Amino acid sequence: MTDSSTNRKVYEGILMQLNEIIAEENLRPGDKLPSERELSERLSVGRSSVREALRALELLGLIETRRGEGTFLKHYRHNRLIDLLGSYILRDAKTKKDLVEMRKILELDAVRLACTRAGTRHFEEMERILDSAWDKLERGEIPWEEDYLFHRVICRSSRNSVLHRIWAPLVEYSGGIRKDSIAREGRARIAHQEHVQVMEAIREGNAVKAMEYMKVHLDNSML
Repeated sequence: MTDSSTNRKVYEGILMQLNEIIAEENLRPGDKLPSERELSERLSVGRSSVREALRALELLGLIETRRGEGTFLKHYRHNRLIDLLGSYILRDAKTKKDLVEMRKILELDAVRLACTRAGTRHFEEMERILDSAWDKLERGEIPWEEDYLFHRVICRSSRNSVLHRIWAPLVEYSGGIRKDSIAREGRARIAHQEHVQVMEAIREGNAVKAMEYMKVHLDNSML
């Protein structure tokens, strides 16, 4: 029992330290992680323990190993685990309702903060996303990715890192709800118009109007 507990602590410790290395070195999806040997030396643990921790991350789809090249970070949004967890979590109607409610709370506050904190780069990004979404709509496609990106840039423009970190997994888990909504007949074009209204209200710095537009948008999106 003691050995098992000790092994678990070593394993968990490696994962925590790996996370610190990723943060300290500002590694991003696509970047290469240090080698097994280097991690073993830096963390003062056996290579077998490092290998076990890396294998767990690979099974979760958070990293990938390329033969002859090394180990690289993957973007969590490209991970099927998110979809599986979301499907499991949202089996409960009460949880689904709570998740939708929490998203509204976060996004309305994000819009309010964005009205005084959004900068030029945020508006430029919003405009690029909206242009890309419109191009897809004109081709008869549904702008799934652009819908997500528009809401993400608003959260980022709130300049509250904690809000954004809470929002991101919340929206990932509710991805099924979001996709079902925007796939409704005519909904994608209306959602695009609502996005434009929200952006313009933020640009005006009118928090009351921006929050009202966002509330209407979210209510319509979550029917």
